[in-house]
Amino acid sequence: MRPIPVGAKGSYTLRVTPAHLANQFKDAALPPVFATPMMITTMENAALNAVRGYLDPGESAVGTTVNIRHLAATPVGHQVIAEAVVTKVDGRRIEFDVSARDEIEEIGNGTHERMVVEVGRLNQRLNAKARGKS
Repeated sequence: MRPIPVGAKGSYTLRVTPAHLANQFKDAALPPVFATPMMITTMENAALNAVRGYLDPGESAVGTTVNIRHLAATPVGHQVIAEAVVTKVDGRRIEFDVSARDEIEEIGNGTHERMVVEVGRLNQRLNAKARGKS
């Protein structure tokens, strides 16, 4: 991993489709609006995009903490743009300020943390765990 500068930015854009709605994730009685888990996904993707260029081959950055407020509803057809800004780097741990908005307003904000991992090593641990469960 190359040094990741505080202030590095990333974004991620998603057009809201029926598959992204709250009434698809929990209960059909929920309103047909952009689901919080999908908003968090856009924020996590923005954070990964902020640091992707600093990762070495075979590395990735996995989410470890999410602290998000969902502020406004977004209906189907709208575009959601999530942004992430690196606020702190402590070894392999990276902290971000994240936000999301649609064409009208900010729909969410908060903080997020990711940890840089070696994908091969993580896969070995997962395989060992899977064998231990059988």
